[in-house]
Amino acid sequence: MHNRSMKMLGVSAVLVLGLTACSGGGAGSDGGDDAGGGDAAPEDMTVGVAMPTQTYERWVNDGASVEEGLEELGYTADLQFANDDIPTQQQQIDQMITQEVDALIIASIDGSSLTSQLDAADAADIPVISYDRLLTNSENVDFYVTFDNFAVGQNQANALLYGLGVLDEDFEPAEDAPEETLNVELFAGSLDDNNARFFWDGAMDVLEPYIEDETIAVPSGQTTIEQAATQRWEQETAQERMENLLTSTYSGGEELHGVLAPADPLSRGIIQALRSDGLGDTIEDGLPIVTGQDAEIASVSLIADGVQHSTIFKDTRLLAEQAVNAADTFLSGEEPEANDTESYDNGSAVIPSYLLPVEMILQDNYEEILVDSEYYTEEQVESGQL
Repeated sequence: MHNRSMKMLGVSAVLVLGLTACSGGGAGSDGGDDAGGGDAAPEDMTVGVAMPTQTYERWVNDGASVEEGLEELGYTADLQFANDDIPTQQQQIDQMITQEVDALIIASIDGSSLTSQLDAADAADIPVISYDRLLTNSENVDFYVTFDNFAVGQNQANALLYGLGVLDEDFEPAEDAPEETLNVELFAGSLDDNNARFFWDGAMDVLEPYIEDETIAVPSGQTTIEQAATQRWEQETAQERMENLLTSTYSGGEELHGVLAPADPLSRGIIQALRSDGLGDTIEDGLPIVTGQDAEIASVSLIADGVQHSTIFKDTRLLAEQAVNAADTFLSGEEPEANDTESYDNGSAVIPSYLLPVEMILQDNYEEILVDSEYYTEEQVESGQL
């Protein structure tokens, strides 16, 4: 491969630089002299921050970034992690409302499980910002901050096709594409996470034409999101399903060329299953192409070593900044600015949203995107640990 950034990601990179330069402008105020300028000053207000779990690296980072951003503006942050237990998250939010927080930023475990809490927040006149995972089945959601999740799926699918040699470095049909049909298997996220469907739909939007013309095939026949879903995004569940697929579909000598994986923990579970089955230690010696998402340090290290093919980078520093700006804007008595007012219907209302761009990470651009931006250090990439 050549040392270059992917052509299709140019717009996203520009958008990220622009958002960084304007300090998160778009989803709220810029934190200037009028920030927190309502009836109370920021130092007299508390924002409740509900995160789903501490077992997933990205949520720990998100929580820390949101907390830091709120405290920089003078707010008190009540940050709680629910350890992927729905009743715990419900109780945590109930307690925040009882303690009269001034705003809520919620990354849900199950977007449909917090209806009563959202009703209570509305009754208490507490603005609710849905963070990355859409809160559903309630009109009492004031704003949504997330990434372009359909584009995440599209990027994952294009990364898979690029790794398979079907597409070239400009994501155009490769002149030297393999002539034989290539076998892939498909994984999806947790069905209680609304984003999982956007990821899946984006990926299938790209992949279905290649399945129809037999450029690629799914020998297991498991081509619906229900068949491919991975409850709670668990690595062990993905590894077990991959092991079962290898036994049921590939034990007769059929070759597996690639796997669409929607998140890095799933990717690592899948890779463990593939390695244990003797399919190679690295891509160079035959390991199937495996995609990912979230640019977790362990997976970035695998990408640098030529084991995992790709991941999708969602700069959670920018996401946290947009959530903080939205909360600050609400608490200043104003409305945050959305850049999408059509896409996110939660079943009760279309929620005004602020969408951030994403970037594809490959072996030849991880340094430029992740190390040069100081998201990670080279030492962290080498060790696979923060």
